[in-house]
Amino acid sequence: MKKVLEKFFDYAYDNEIEIYNEFSLQHELGIYLRNILPKYKIEFERNVDCFNIDKHKTIKKEIDISIIKGTEKFAIELKFPRNGQYPEQMYNFIKDIKFLEQLKEHKFKKVFSVVLVYDTNFYKYSKHQKEKEIYSSFRNQNFNIKINKKILKPTGKTKESIILNNDYNIKWKDCKLFNNNKSCKYYILEAKN
Repeated sequence: MKKVLEKFFDYAYDNEIEIYNEFSLQHELGIYLRNILPKYKIEFERNVDCFNIDKHKTIKKEIDISIIKGTEKFAIELKFPRNGQYPEQMYNFIKDIKFLEQLKEHKFKKVFSVVLVYDTNFYKYSKHQKEKEIYSSFRNQNFNIKINKKILKPTGKTKESIILNNDYNIKWKDCKLFNNNKSCKYYILEAKN
């Protein structure tokens, strides 16, 4: 499944498919998956209770893309931030990973986080910027970052945190989007339980 997801960005570019926000990413990826996986049911924004999961026991309530064939279930969470808010968006990346770990505990076969960004502030280290803990999880000169098990919410008055069950390495990859001159990067992370 990860290889199918990795081919999506080349497919979108080669077929002149425009991806301009998170909604378009979700739907274009869903259409692509329906074509590549015709024997699977592809669903959008499914509530976890549709899978007999108590929505009060997960960090999020809806799965961006669900892929189902019989008892085999896959989940994909997507992010395509466009308006800065770097630490808050990075925290949301972590939140997606925690949610995917929870889905994995509920018998999802494979679960993935797909993050697409234009802005270099999400992945590029700058010696002039004050680095908060969350930044170091995503910024590194080699774009290969290890996420700590406990991540504190970087903004707001609460001392909210997320504790991940596992460590993850993020590998940012270059990509091109059709009809856009901006350079962009993405990562696809498979969560574990």
